[in-house]
Amino acid sequence: MPPFQRFPLRLQATAVDLVRTSILAAALAHGILAHAQQPPGDPESTSWSLGAAVVSMQKPYIGMDRETKVLPMLRFENRYVRIFGPQIGLKLPGVDIGDSQKLNFSLIGKFDGSGYKAKDAPIFTGMSERKGGFWAGAEMEWKNDFADLQVSWMTDASNKSKGQKFSIGLQKAWRVGQSVMLMPRVEAVWHDKKYVDYYYGVRASEARAGRPAYAGKAGTSAELGLRSVYMIDQRNSVFLDVSVSSLPKSIKDSPLVNRSTESRMLLGYTYRF
Repeated sequence: MPPFQRFPLRLQATAVDLVRTSILAAALAHGILAHAQQPPGDPESTSWSLGAAVVSMQKPYIGMDRETKVLPMLRFENRYVRIFGPQIGLKLPGVDIGDSQKLNFSLIGKFDGSGYKAKDAPIFTGMSERKGGFWAGAEMEWKNDFADLQVSWMTDASNKSKGQKFSIGLQKAWRVGQSVMLMPRVEAVWHDKKYVDYYYGVRASEARAGRPAYAGKAGTSAELGLRSVYMIDQRNSVFLDVSVSSLPKSIKDSPLVNRSTESRMLLGYTYRF
């Protein structure tokens, strides 16, 4: 018997839940720390930081409560790679466009924390678990004086949903005095029908009264968010990220959903070594 299977099922489930939420916290915090904790001076230097955060999420599923947890965070970055928890980016050669513009390219991989278990809400009773998966793809960033543009494409490399997604977003950073940074953003994310069907669809074998069979279709969500960072000093900082996403019709029409939006909040502290 594998060593992990010797532990009680309840402990196994708790560990898996912690990993999933940690993964989502890492993905949310990654953008904040990438801007707020760039090492001063030499852009090719190595930096790493430790911290903790409170992450609070509200998914759109019927009867699913807001989930709030306290989690540790670890980040590492140098000229070749960026790692934040289970998220990794392999940096490719960039292109300088004049003195104030640059194109950055990278190969990216991360775990998507989507999904649910039957015990998460009564609406899922009798349904199979929908698992998160490891996603891989590529990202391009255009840094300029107006706003930073990010474009990415990813596919479910773990073959859970067999889906794909494409995102495009704009973000602008403003400094307020010497200690505060504000970063509003807007992003559109397209999910293909396989992703929507896996996480929001209802199979014929799962249909029941009040939960008819439903086949998901591709759709695009729109997100508005604001990141704020307060630099206590060169090494210590606190941050807050809040966002709300408007869901596409293909998700809102699902019999598993009763909300038109989902929201996230991340509040934390980091220490850069």
